[in-house]
Amino acid sequence: MANRHAFWMLRFTSWNRFHYNARMKTVNIILMGYGRVGQAFLRMAGEKRALLEDRHDLHLQFSTILELRGALHFPRPLSPDSILKDLSLVQSFRMSQYWRPGFDLVSALDKSAPGVLVDCTPSKAGNAMPESGYLHQAFERKWHVVTANKGPLVADLRGLVSKAKQNTVALKISGATAAALPTVDVGFYSLAGTRVYRIEGILNGTTNYILTRMSGGADYRDALKEAQEKGITEPDPSLDLEGWDTAFKLLLITNTVCDTDFTLDDVKVEGIMNMPGHLIREGREPHQALKLLGIFSREQEQPYLQVKPSILDSAHPLFGVNDTNKGITFFTDTMSTVTVTGGKSDPRGAAAALLKDIINIYR
Repeated sequence: MANRHAFWMLRFTSWNRFHYNARMKTVNIILMGYGRVGQAFLRMAGEKRALLEDRHDLHLQFSTILELRGALHFPRPLSPDSILKDLSLVQSFRMSQYWRPGFDLVSALDKSAPGVLVDCTPSKAGNAMPESGYLHQAFERKWHVVTANKGPLVADLRGLVSKAKQNTVALKISGATAAALPTVDVGFYSLAGTRVYRIEGILNGTTNYILTRMSGGADYRDALKEAQEKGITEPDPSLDLEGWDTAFKLLLITNTVCDTDFTLDDVKVEGIMNMPGHLIREGREPHQALKLLGIFSREQEQPYLQVKPSILDSAHPLFGVNDTNKGITFFTDTMSTVTVTGGKSDPRGAAAALLKDIINIYR
């Protein structure tokens, strides 16, 4: 009897293992960019390995990590832990046996089974804004794209969405639209069926930290220096301070959620570098707060998008969003006002947004 029981237990265990393996989806990852966000994403993929496999039936493996002037390309895709063991810093890449000088994205896309391109390259603005052609190349080769880079999206969101649909692959942009703060997901999915007629957002953690410190009495230069010393700012913080990072995010959120076709030229942008003194004084008053606000409105005949330092009173849903936290309020016709806050700015939050998007592609 005991032998018979053991036989059936063995059969049951084998059946479970077979079906578990049959469900498991192995996903090839090409990681593009290995700065703070790229490194945080690789570490998080390793930390969350058990959760990804047990709950989501996903096994992530990395075939290539692209950097300037070359790439790490692995003959056999490796787990995050295997890579981090010897190659935790980009400085060690060129000493690796896997370093391939001149190895580019097209080579990486063509040498691996299609999976997900994770773009962690930095955003640029103005004439330096990158072309979106490399993302089109990924779509044409049936690769999904998950990106934290706002530049190509701002330049060509409509074209990229169209190309992804044409090739039946996904384009996910949580990492580029306030990262750890769910903005597009809430507006596009949770508010489906509503008419969003206004959006107000605190979408940049660096400027919010500086303005929070200024509301407490610090002057601009001291607050900026403190943010830099704590590693809150980018090496070049001008995109944040001049309001362009907020403008990028506002534009992408609005066009995605409201199905509009605005361009960056349609956004009136004021940053925090040369604010009038009366705003600073008002922001230090009790029950008032100075915030850099991104605003979309189609309440009047002429819709508009604007980024500007704004005084909020204590009744405003974003009044208490401080430090590096962010927040967004959607004004709708049928679900009233919906606000989401939190999602403080740091590389780990951006990495979590990228990982979330990968999970949702394969749900």
